[in-house]
Amino acid sequence: MSPTRIAIVALAAASVHPAHSRAQSLQLPPEVTPALRAACERDVRRLCITETATVSSVKSCVTRRYVELSMRCKVQIAAAGLTLGGR
Repeated sequence: MSPTRIAIVALAAASVHPAHSRAQSLQLPPEVTPALRAACERDVRRLCITETATVSSVKSCVTRRYVELSMRCKVQIAAAGLTLGGR
């Protein structure tokens, strides 16, 4: 799995509904820095989180809606050396 996909999965898992203890206890990979999570978590929650969200659905959503992420999030993705499918 590429670092980008790992980062998206981790952001997705970290952003899934807080009632899910599995998401709360997830160990984030090193690619997901505190700065990256801080920059992107609000966007991920706004764009991709629903009552029935799963890590897989959020991961797909973040990839699909990359252009809608805030500039702050995109800057942190770039700073982490990550790309999303060549975008």
